[in-house]
Amino acid sequence: MKPNVLFIMVDQWGSNLLREAGNNSILTPTIDRLARMGVRFSNAYSACPTCIPARRALMTGTSAKTHGDRNFNETLEMNKKLPTMAEVFSDNGYQTFGVGKFHVYPQRDRIGFDEIILNEEQRHHLGMIKDDYEIYLSDLGFNGEELTHGMGNNMYETRPWHLPEKAHPTYWTTKQMCRTIKRRDKRKPGFWFCSYNAPHPPVTPISEYLKMYDDIDINLPKIGEWARDIKKMPHALRKIIKRDFGMKSDIEIKNAIKAFYAQCTYVDHQIRLLLGTLREEGILDDTIIVFTSDHGDMLGNHNLWAKGVMYESANKIPLIIVPSKKDKINNFGKVDNRLSELRDLMPTLLDMCNLNIPKTVEGDSLFSIDKREYLYGEHYEDERASRMVRKSDYKLIYYPVGNVMQFFNVKEDEFENIDLANDDYYKELIDKYTKLLINNMYGTDERYISNGKLVGLPDKKVEKLIDRGFLAQRGWRI
Repeated sequence: MKPNVLFIMVDQWGSNLLREAGNNSILTPTIDRLARMGVRFSNAYSACPTCIPARRALMTGTSAKTHGDRNFNETLEMNKKLPTMAEVFSDNGYQTFGVGKFHVYPQRDRIGFDEIILNEEQRHHLGMIKDDYEIYLSDLGFNGEELTHGMGNNMYETRPWHLPEKAHPTYWTTKQMCRTIKRRDKRKPGFWFCSYNAPHPPVTPISEYLKMYDDIDINLPKIGEWARDIKKMPHALRKIIKRDFGMKSDIEIKNAIKAFYAQCTYVDHQIRLLLGTLREEGILDDTIIVFTSDHGDMLGNHNLWAKGVMYESANKIPLIIVPSKKDKINNFGKVDNRLSELRDLMPTLLDMCNLNIPKTVEGDSLFSIDKREYLYGEHYEDERASRMVRKSDYKLIYYPVGNVMQFFNVKEDEFENIDLANDDYYKELIDKYTKLLINNMYGTDERYISNGKLVGLPDKKVEKLIDRGFLAQRGWRI
């Protein structure tokens, strides 16, 4: 029988939020152990780093240009001409089940899975009255109380979780996934997609996990030379900063990062229950395990929070693949530094399971000999637009509004503290990267180009922004 696949997806978890990746302030023993058992891809990226477009790329194996969303379009349905990863596994005899966050429209679209048990993070504005997690809370006697902690779904003020642990969404996701594995048809291989909404805000960790960080020193965010004067930052970034994510003092910032880390650690420990279920069911050795995220989080670096930008903290993601015990891949415990992205996971897993890869897929199998030369990133078409080329040791970022270019040596300068765009020594290299960028631009991007040169749009003043909705604050769900 073909191998099973357990795909573990987290939300807003950057590549540097693993001890195995060099972060000694975070506790991730389970995921670190998985990295030592399998292959950790150290240069994995989310090419369009917000939830919806990133997940479209993952599920279809295609770029934003093909799947049609580089804008976080909440009401755009999946392109029916593009087979999904779940659909291909289902068509090849796999039982396919998903649990947790999916962020598709309509919200009950199965996108090729046999069944999805859903936590939609209470996005009632898209038509759903109750998802499966909310129904579960009602059964526990906590109807409508999932967000009565008062913390925002896009802000970083923090407090401990307010309900019993068994009512926490991470606990619920794990329990539902374990139950799903146990209920499988043992005559068929399984493709199980476990999608946690953590560590994405609200930042409300279980109190015991928050206490784990009491004696751990947390460094303040990195502020690059180019980001020290906010008024001189590109317009798109000034606009993001004006949203006001709530962090002002050093104490608030450190508390937010500690609580964010605590949410990561809770997920890490819960993953052990998934692995334990596979072991007790006698199928751990026959299962491919994947761990990755849809994108990262700036967590205050360069005065920025959340995602949607092309800096390493936001668009570089963890990616670990543990082959089954029978797999012929022999590079266990290795670090693979090839450039990779979310659209590569569909062809990689189909390749590992010896299944045909649809012609629509644009990603590459990560266990092939061939390696991509460069990676192109893009997000938004409005005044927040940014474009990126990541190649070799360098990264070029372009902001059309203001026609601003940035250039970083990400091998030597991991946190992109020094912008080399105005250094004459790199002019020839920057010109080469710029040509690659222009060659990948399309559609509305044509207004940024004239006679083969980037001209962008005039710089703009960022108007005072007062978000009366507290960045999409939810309320009582009575």
